[in-house]
Amino acid sequence: MPTTNDIILRPRFKIEIPRPNETLLQLFQDSKKTQSEFIVSRIDDHVFIKFPKDKQHFWSPQLHLEINNTDENSCVLHGLFGPNPTVWTFFMFLHFLVAGLFIAFGIWAYTNWRLKSDYAIQLSLMLFMVVIWFALYLAGSIGKASSKNEMQQLHNFMNEVLEKESLN
Repeated sequence: MPTTNDIILRPRFKIEIPRPNETLLQLFQDSKKTQSEFIVSRIDDHVFIKFPKDKQHFWSPQLHLEINNTDENSCVLHGLFGPNPTVWTFFMFLHFLVAGLFIAFGIWAYTNWRLKSDYAIQLSLMLFMVVIWFALYLAGSIGKASSKNEMQQLHNFMNEVLEKESLN
């Protein structure tokens, strides 16, 4: 599971499997009963694998799998690592807030410039928004880096479940 691209905050992968998707979905459904390390939930063709609440922290990742049939004897597994959806939504809200404030301060600076008023404060605030955006990006990168071991555990668990299928 290569995660060498540092720009991607939510790593993705895709695996083609020569089995029907329902077989794999049932394996993940059955894994709920045979282990207690992870919480596995299934909704239609989607499987969510995450850590129990007592093992989670702010940046704890979860693995979202979407298993789609390509034909009657094969399927494609799409995987996406990411933080808790609530954390991700909050994180994206902060990004959009910073972008909106940057645009608002830019409009304010332009207006003051056209009115031949001082606009140094507005430009300073725009620069501050850029600094905050870099801080948010850095925080996301640090969160991802601190979760690499957990991502590897989730990926290994997924591989163990898929290997059970190949043994049958």
